[in-house]
Amino acid sequence: MASLLGEVLFEVSGQGAAPNKDFYQFVITKTEVIWRWWKISLRSEYRTTRPGEMKQPHIYYLHDNQLQHQVKVVFGPHTLQYSKDLCEGNFDYLVRLPDRLILRILSLLELEDVEKLRNTSQKLRRLCDSDESWEQRVRAYCDTVTAEMESVAKDVGWRNMFFTNKLQLQKQISRRRLKQESAG
Repeated sequence: MASLLGEVLFEVSGQGAAPNKDFYQFVITKTEVIWRWWKISLRSEYRTTRPGEMKQPHIYYLHDNQLQHQVKVVFGPHTLQYSKDLCEGNFDYLVRLPDRLILRILSLLELEDVEKLRNTSQKLRRLCDSDESWEQRVRAYCDTVTAEMESVAKDVGWRNMFFTNKLQLQKQISRRRLKQESAG
């Protein structure tokens, strides 16, 4: 399963909290943690300061309270906890899968299971709520999806289309036809 992982497991960069203007990058690879910083200041004593970099194996990072404190201050407690989990070997394989593959998996699940899965991460929530996911579900449940149905889905969304009963859908399509005929 570890072969599914790329060399870089996690990477984040950004500016330190105000009033700090320094720039930081935090990278976790399969074997090490990399902490980079760039001092950004108008003060003359810092103008010649070069960017810095610290690399250390996962096990050292897990015991380096000073670096962990810096990660927490710059990127927050959630990033700190996630980085520690990665260094302990706790990988989140599901969210690392390509979107296309996750959407395929979602199409095979029951609605109750999709609802439970969507509550596990931001990425899965985004995919479970996506039009692509609901379009797959509509196409799986309907015998045929006509061009008129696709047009209605573009207006109301595939999720709404899924939960619209057949009679309401037929009324919407009929109204759309009448509107097109009277306009044309």
